[in-house]
Amino acid sequence: MRLTDTIQFASSSLRGSPTRTVLMMLAMSIGVAAVVVLTALGEGARRYVVNQFSSLGTNLVIVLPGRTETAGVGPGMMTGQTPRDITLDDAEALLRSPAVSRIAALTVGSATLSLDALNRDVVVLGSTPSLLEVRHMKMALGRFLPPGDIHDSASVCVLGIKLKQELFGNDQAVGQWVRLGDRRFRVIGVMASQGESMGFNTDEVVIVPVASAHQLFNTSGLFRVLLEAKNRDYIEQLKHDAEEIMFQRHSGDRDVTVITQDAILATFDRILMALTMAVGGIAAISLAVAGVLIMNVMLIAVAQRVKEIGLLKALGAPGRQIRNLFFAEAVLLSGIGCLAGLALGYLGSAVIGQIYPNFPVSPPWWSVLAASATALGTGILFSVWPARRAARLDPVAALAGK
Repeated sequence: MRLTDTIQFASSSLRGSPTRTVLMMLAMSIGVAAVVVLTALGEGARRYVVNQFSSLGTNLVIVLPGRTETAGVGPGMMTGQTPRDITLDDAEALLRSPAVSRIAALTVGSATLSLDALNRDVVVLGSTPSLLEVRHMKMALGRFLPPGDIHDSASVCVLGIKLKQELFGNDQAVGQWVRLGDRRFRVIGVMASQGESMGFNTDEVVIVPVASAHQLFNTSGLFRVLLEAKNRDYIEQLKHDAEEIMFQRHSGDRDVTVITQDAILATFDRILMALTMAVGGIAAISLAVAGVLIMNVMLIAVAQRVKEIGLLKALGAPGRQIRNLFFAEAVLLSGIGCLAGLALGYLGSAVIGQIYPNFPVSPPWWSVLAASATALGTGILFSVWPARRAARLDPVAALAGK
C-alpha cells in the first residue's frame, strides 16, 4: 500500500468517527496551547525584567550599604547592628576611579506635596545632576537639577509629568513654588513621561538635590550610588575600584555591596528561564494525558474494527501494514491537534499582549518545537500497543468477529 493510500485510509477512518476524533484532537490541542501560553508568560516575565533593568541605564555598577552574604542577610542583622551608611563624601571619593564616567547618588523617601489646597503623598528622590544622563531620562519642560557642590541643599525640585498635570493642569509649572514636607521648593523642570521603572512610576516622582533630601528626611545616608563606567570594558575594573575605595574609607571593613547590572540581569535571566521551563514542563503533562487518551480510544477502535482488520489481513495485508495504518491515524490526530493547539496558543498570547501591552508576551521558539515534538511523540508512542494488538489478530477469528 502506498503512502498516499495509507493516509487516505487513516483519514477516512477518522472521519468515520467524528466525535471520537474531535475529542482526541481537542485534548491534544489544549495540551499544546497550555505549553505555548505558559512559556510565553514566562518569557514575557524574563523580557520585562530585562527591559526594566535596561531602563536604569547602561554600563552600571551599583554600590549599596551593607554586605550581602550567601544567606541573603548582612552579618550584623542577627546582632541588631545596622550597616554603615554610604555618605556623600563616599560617593565623591568613588570619582577617583579612572574607570568611572559619572556617578548618581540616590536617597529615597516619601513626603506630602502641596500646592494651595491640593495635597498628594509622593515619592521623593534625592539625587545629583548626573542622574539625568545615567538613567537616560528626558526633560519635558525647564531644566534638571543645577550643577554645583553635591553638599548644596538648594530648594529646587523637578516634577514628574503626572504630578505637574495634577497640580497645575495646563498652567505654567516652571518657576512656581510648592511645599514638600515642611519646606518650600521652586519647580525648575518637568520630566518627560518615563513610565514604570523598577517599581517606581517616574511620572509621579519629585526629584530634589540629594543634600536637600537629607535635610528633608533628617538623614545622612545614601540609598545607593549608581556608577556609570566609561564603556563595557571598564565595568569589572570599576567594580574592583569601588570595592577598594569603600574598603579604605570604611577603616578596612567590607561593609558595602558592589554589584554590576550585567550580574543582576544574568541572575534574573537564569531564575526566570528555569521558571519558564518548569511551567512548560508542568503544562506538558497534559500532552502525556492526551497520549493516554489516544491509546485508550485506539484500543477501543481495534475492538470495534476487528472484522475490518480481519478483511485487510485476509486480502494479504501484512502485520506491518496494519501497524502503519494505526500509526498514520495517530500521526494525523496528533499533527492536526498540534497545529490547532499552536494556533490557539498564539491567539491566547496575542490576547494577553493586548490586555497587558507593557508585558512582552511571546512564545519562545524552543517551547513551540518542544510542544510540537512532545505532541507528535506521545501520539505515536501511545499508539504502539493498539497497533501491535491489531497486527497480531488472527484473520479467520477476526472475520468471524471473535
